[in-house]
Amino acid sequence: MSKPFRERNPVVIGVASLTVLVLMLLAAFKAQDLPLIGGGDTYYASFTEAGGMKANDEVRIAGVRVGKVEKVELEGDHVRVTFRVKTDSPFGDETHAAIKVKTLLGAMYLALEPAGDGQLDEGSEIPIERTSSPFDAVDAFSGLAETSSEIDTDQLAKSMTTLADLSRNTPEEFRSALSGVSALSRNIAARDEQINSLLGNLDRVSKVLDERDQDIIGLMKDSDVLFRALVARRQAVHNLLVSTTTLSTELTALVRQSRADLKPALLKLEEVLDVLNKNEDNIDNSLRLMAPFYRVFANTLGNGPWFDTYIQNMPPAGSPEL
Repeated sequence: MSKPFRERNPVVIGVASLTVLVLMLLAAFKAQDLPLIGGGDTYYASFTEAGGMKANDEVRIAGVRVGKVEKVELEGDHVRVTFRVKTDSPFGDETHAAIKVKTLLGAMYLALEPAGDGQLDEGSEIPIERTSSPFDAVDAFSGLAETSSEIDTDQLAKSMTTLADLSRNTPEEFRSALSGVSALSRNIAARDEQINSLLGNLDRVSKVLDERDQDIIGLMKDSDVLFRALVARRQAVHNLLVSTTTLSTELTALVRQSRADLKPALLKLEEVLDVLNKNEDNIDNSLRLMAPFYRVFANTLGNGPWFDTYIQNMPPAGSPEL
């Protein structure tokens, strides 16, 4: 018969519990290596440049995610990418790898292009000859600015003009084409400073955008939150518009129904106003003459709740006769 839990040795129970906790922690840190949780084979690929690739980026075959990038590190004059793949679909020993753009915000992924026979051995490295990096627009524009600044535009214009002179006896279409090219070269030469300034400014703009990419990402996230809020309140906005339309319809019906009642009243009001306008002088004179009366009347009632006045040339009551 087994002992109750309270009667067992607490030291043994504590040691067993700590052992289980340590094993669970080790399993959590090594989850990727466990056959049921992580798994997959590890491979390597060499690139001339990282191209924005970083750890935890996706690994895809034909657009399907089959793994992730474990590590990106510099090794000599090239970049070595360590990635793990877990798939039942084989990819041969001539497989190519390419760093491709995943989103417009700069997220990348590693694309595997199966080639060759059999299956690429675990731990194999795809050499630089079979890898490619994404096109960098900033470096391209920078190189274009440097190259254009080294072009002798005056000499180019003279060359085009000489070529046009030498081709005078050629067909009309060809001469017209060369004349157009010559005019184009002259225009480019005349605007050499503006073009160099434009390319220089474009290079600075691209650098500023590269430095502010996090701000741009934050702005897009805030815009996404705003649009989500508008979508969430779409029903409320719809109800408001419907209620406003209903109110407008009811007001219109009210005006139409009361138009017949309001018309006679407005006509009578117009007649009253005409009478008041005709007697405007009489009304002003009446108000002017009523002012002294109201002042005397106010004095009569100003000493208390009685009339305080007198009648001239009338003797008081009870006075002796003269």
